[in-house]
Amino acid sequence: MRDLEALLDAGLDGLVIATPSAMHAEQAITALERGIAVFFQRPLARDAAETRAVVEAARRADQLLAIDFSYRFAGAVKAIASIVRSGELGRLFGAELVFHNAYGPDKAWFRDRALSGGGCVIDLGIYLVDLLLWMLDFPQVQAVDSRLFARGERLPPSPEVVEDYAMATLELAGGVFARMDCSWDHHAGRDADIRFGVFGTEGSVAVENVGGSFYGFAAYRRDGTRTQTLVEPPDDWGGRAAIDWAQRLTTSARFDERCREAAAVADSLGRIYRGG
Repeated sequence: MRDLEALLDAGLDGLVIATPSAMHAEQAITALERGIAVFFQRPLARDAAETRAVVEAARRADQLLAIDFSYRFAGAVKAIASIVRSGELGRLFGAELVFHNAYGPDKAWFRDRALSGGGCVIDLGIYLVDLLLWMLDFPQVQAVDSRLFARGERLPPSPEVVEDYAMATLELAGGVFARMDCSWDHHAGRDADIRFGVFGTEGSVAVENVGGSFYGFAAYRRDGTRTQTLVEPPDDWGGRAAIDWAQRLTTSARFDERCREAAAVADSLGRIYRGG
């Protein structure tokens, strides 16, 4: 914290926090109370209580707070989001959310629950849950059912160790049922397997990574046996969330209600960890 205090004394307009998750809340609240806007690498904090504390600190300080939900800014994701929201797919009823990583994290603190808040769910599943809720305008999550594993062994609810595989179903207000699968160290046969699909009575849309890439995504619209490609890589989307925050900071550093979306995502992750 001494190094942080010295940094905050430098007259910053904004601070990017990319430290271990256990440090996020204290560091962010310190910066916000000093009148400094904050941008987070995900997750914003280890759980919903810490997340809400940070959001409330931003509200009290009237400072801009944002989180790196970077996949929202990918061209492929934007393409299917516009279709989902247009009503073209008819009545929405299902979603498929997949993020398998063949490697897992490269820093030891990710596998320490006290430092990270969890394993693959809070590291990878957070992106999937955010996209689902964001694309559907944050409906209420009515029910959650989940199973967590570490090295093939089933974990109890609210485990003390981090999970490397998780499956969950989320029932949303409005009738959408979503199935999520995510993992570290997965035998995927490629670097990553990332898929996000939404199903309706009049068709479906999907985003899928191409060739096992973490960054190259294609978007598809599907009707029966027909597939229309909407977007193909390349698309240099990786830094757009941070750029968006920085651009907003140049026009207004005031509190943005959209940061409360992070608390809704954190609530859903907490229910996945609790098993329901």
